[in-house]
Amino acid sequence: MIIQAQQVSIDYRLKKTWLNVIHDVTLEIAPLSIHGLVGESGSGKSTLAMGMMRYLASNARIREGSIRFDGDDITQASPAEMRRLWGSKINLVPQDPLASLNPSYTIGDQIGEITRRHEKDGRRASLDKAIEMLRRVKIADPEDVIKRYPHQLSGGMRQRVLIAMALSTQPRLLVLDEPTTALDVTTQAVILDLFRELIKDNQAAGLYVSHDLGTVAQLCDHVTVLYGGEVMESASVLALFQKPLHPYTSGLLMSLPHHTSESESRLKTIGGVAPSLAERPRACVFAPRCAVALDHCHAEKPPLERTPDNRLVRCWRWQEIAAGTLSLDTKSPADGESVQASNRIPILQARRIFKKFGKHTFWERVTGKPFNPVRAVDDVSITVRSKTTFGLVGESGSGKTTLARAIVALEPADYGQMELFGVRIENDLKSRAPETLKEIRMVFQNPNDTLNPYQSVGQALRRTMLLLDRNCSRAELDRRVADLLESVRLTAEYAERYPAELSGGEKQRVAIARAFAANPSLIMLDEPTSALDVSVQAVVLNLLKDLRAGKEVSYVLISHDLDVVAYLAEWIAVMYLGQIMEEGPTERVYMPPFHPYTEALISAIPQPDPTERGGTIRLEGDVPSARNVPSGCRFHTRCPRKIGAICEQVEPPWRSVDEGHSIRCHIPIDELREMQVVAAKE
Repeated sequence: MIIQAQQVSIDYRLKKTWLNVIHDVTLEIAPLSIHGLVGESGSGKSTLAMGMMRYLASNARIREGSIRFDGDDITQASPAEMRRLWGSKINLVPQDPLASLNPSYTIGDQIGEITRRHEKDGRRASLDKAIEMLRRVKIADPEDVIKRYPHQLSGGMRQRVLIAMALSTQPRLLVLDEPTTALDVTTQAVILDLFRELIKDNQAAGLYVSHDLGTVAQLCDHVTVLYGGEVMESASVLALFQKPLHPYTSGLLMSLPHHTSESESRLKTIGGVAPSLAERPRACVFAPRCAVALDHCHAEKPPLERTPDNRLVRCWRWQEIAAGTLSLDTKSPADGESVQASNRIPILQARRIFKKFGKHTFWERVTGKPFNPVRAVDDVSITVRSKTTFGLVGESGSGKTTLARAIVALEPADYGQMELFGVRIENDLKSRAPETLKEIRMVFQNPNDTLNPYQSVGQALRRTMLLLDRNCSRAELDRRVADLLESVRLTAEYAERYPAELSGGEKQRVAIARAFAANPSLIMLDEPTSALDVSVQAVVLNLLKDLRAGKEVSYVLISHDLDVVAYLAEWIAVMYLGQIMEEGPTERVYMPPFHPYTEALISAIPQPDPTERGGTIRLEGDVPSARNVPSGCRFHTRCPRKIGAICEQVEPPWRSVDEGHSIRCHIPIDELREMQVVAAKE
């Protein structure tokens, strides 16, 4: 084994009191294997990962247990000994590359610093090695990239730079802490392939920390599930995903939306919330949220037992689950009739919307150089119908958020017209009537950026109501605040709390409540669940579906997570570089023929099933700059099905696949369908 943790317990010192964060955890990683560490936020994943590196905060301690790296117990190692291991034998790829790279140094200097320190390379040798490492992580033109600064690279390129840095000394152990959370699904697929390939080439081992079960299923060989700082279950990835033996593992898997689910209308959720450090039960830590808990579960902590098939599980009832006498319901509850979007009346019609950014600079006017504005939204038309969800998908930089902001008028459209209930509305926010402002609201991606930390929840909701309805009395405001909180499954006492006192899921629910404060007809949802755990995501998605039915509202849902969009949306538009490439009913967009870009997006979705090891289509390179849009089909520079010069020179026509389903592509529909059906069978 490369690393072995035996009965490790880790504490944090908070307000002069030691609180247990990790309790009695056993974990080991063999060479050439990747071990997944999953669980909700607050479960202790990152603390355990940092503890196994001996890279803990100053107020943390390893109270019990041993951690052996290549046979040596590093819990007894001195700081100087650990500094020799960090960067050479044990390396970390963190979640946010922009926060981890120094903005003042070039990429070459930052990668080269690692080998200069640990391998005593000279400057020229370290830069040569940096170029070679960038080439290994498939960055084009590495000789030029080493001269750039972090802000000059895309998110995917920055993440690859961190991987190059981590692997430059050929470490034995690579710790990956949520390294793909902020990436598009296409970039994520390439990065996951890269991890697998490089760990194999370096004869290393990996510890992959994530709450994304799909990526874990595709990447890892073994999985450990943490909850409340304890191991709930640990098994091979195949065994754990095919037959979970712990109710918590089963609950996480059932929380996942899946585009292939039959008539899926609601997601199973895990009731309650994870306990704080000071409130963890002394018995089974999951018992307060467990649907099959017995009195014994609330009275005594279960041991971590090894099963006959060599997995670890901490549950009093695992033998019943394994024998099949205790069933963990894996079916989503049925709900109501399915919505046929095409049969609903239009709420919003946006026709030929254009939005450009950038102005001529003085230097460009003096030199006479051509000026190319950023064409963020380029001739886009959409129709949103009543009580339905319009899904908008695509990679970062495709124009999804800019289109949404143009509809809300936060970014006035340069051209085009919009109608709400058949009545023309102005593109400029200041020119819109107060009634229009009430009808169209927006929920942003990060509630931390939109909630005032100095206003209570009640104040934030009351302020929104007063801005849109000055005649409302204080008593009426308080009643409506309580009703709003109840509608998003929060109690009235939350009105007195401040954002710092809320979890991520609770903050997002408050943001949703604020959007509903004016009883709108249309809400723009910009990545509303991208930062949430799968269990909290399921609660929010179910909530949005319930509110849509109860409040008779429509949504425009923006996301790069196609499974989330497919769960909530009846109609999907796929955007690329400012244009819609494909549009149609959800079930048809997910069936061949697809636009080649849609095909690549669907192929890149990490399936929470290790027997389905991802699709075969990987898009090379990044989305081109919207300042220099490629001629012809703007996707031709990355298209795996390009048919020739026509794709490079002629803008593709809209082709109708069937009623309501259209794609923008030169390839004839029958040929495209045949190619994609054949590819699916291979």
